[in-house]
Amino acid sequence: MQYDEEGLDKKELLESFIHDYGDELKRIAYLYLNDLSESEDIVQEVLIKSYHQLDNFRHDSTYKTWLIRMTINQCKDYTKRWSIRNIFYRKELEEVQDQNLIENIYIEQESSYEMSQQLAKLPPKYKEVLILYYYQELTMKEISEVLQINHNTVKSRLLRGKKVLKDKLERSDWNG
Repeated sequence: MQYDEEGLDKKELLESFIHDYGDELKRIAYLYLNDLSESEDIVQEVLIKSYHQLDNFRHDSTYKTWLIRMTINQCKDYTKRWSIRNIFYRKELEEVQDQNLIENIYIEQESSYEMSQQLAKLPPKYKEVLILYYYQELTMKEISEVLQINHNTVKSRLLRGKKVLKDKLERSDWNG
C-alpha cells in the first residue's frame, strides 16, 4: 500500500520521519517540558503512534505539521498527569566543572537556561506558540494549522506570551 507521493511504504516513511523531523520534535518537546529524558520518550511515543496511525492520515496537512501537533499533544498529556502535577520538581543548575570555560560561553548558557526555565513556566497556550514561532520558525499561518486555532488567536497569544515571558525574565533579574 502506498503512503506518500514518493511511494514510500510505512517503514520507509517512519525512517524518513526520524531522519527529517526527529531532532525538531525532540527540541519542541524539550522546550515544552524542559526535561531531556522525557522529551526523548515523547518523541519516541509520537513516532510509534504516527506509524500505527498512518492508515488514518488524511493529508489535510503535511507530515511535519501532523507530527508537531502530535508532539505538542503528547507534551500536554504528560504535563496533565497527576504524578507530574503534584510533585515539586526543580533541577539544580550544574556547577561548572571545567575551569577553562570562556566567561561568555558561561553567560550564554546561563541566559539560555534561564530563558528555557521561564518558558517552561508559561501557560501552555503561550508556551506552544512561542516555541513554534521562535524555535521552530513557523509562520503564524503554519502555527494556526498545527494548533488548529484561528490566525488572530495565534497573533494575540504570541503578543501576550512575549509580554508574560518578558515580565518573568525581568522579575528574575535575567541579564540576557
